[in-house]
Amino acid sequence: MRKQSQTIYEVTIQYIGSLTALRQREPFVVFFSNLKKAVETIIGQLALNGWPIKVNYTAVYRSLKQRGSYQCDFDVAGAKVFRIRIIPQILNPVLTTMGIDEKPAEPTRKK
Repeated sequence: MRKQSQTIYEVTIQYIGSLTALRQREPFVVFFSNLKKAVETIIGQLALNGWPIKVNYTAVYRSLKQRGSYQCDFDVAGAKVFRIRIIPQILNPVLTTMGIDEKPAEPTRKK
């Protein structure tokens, strides 16, 4: 039975800019199987924490189709604070030969 490949969405919150030196933080990465749920979660967290809502489903969808990724920077008083990046990833990709060729037949020996 062959498994189907599925697209999942990697959402990364990466801290950037001059404030990073003051407060070192690792990027936060989360995966979603549904793009709409990913965007809704981002919008909810931005609203809950007082950030402007600069992300919408249509912009994310179009950017993923055209460029293969979406990113949006957030700043305070001109200083960049963090970047949201969404990248589609393939879950259970079709297995390839990985560049390994078929084993050649051994030569037959004459008796």
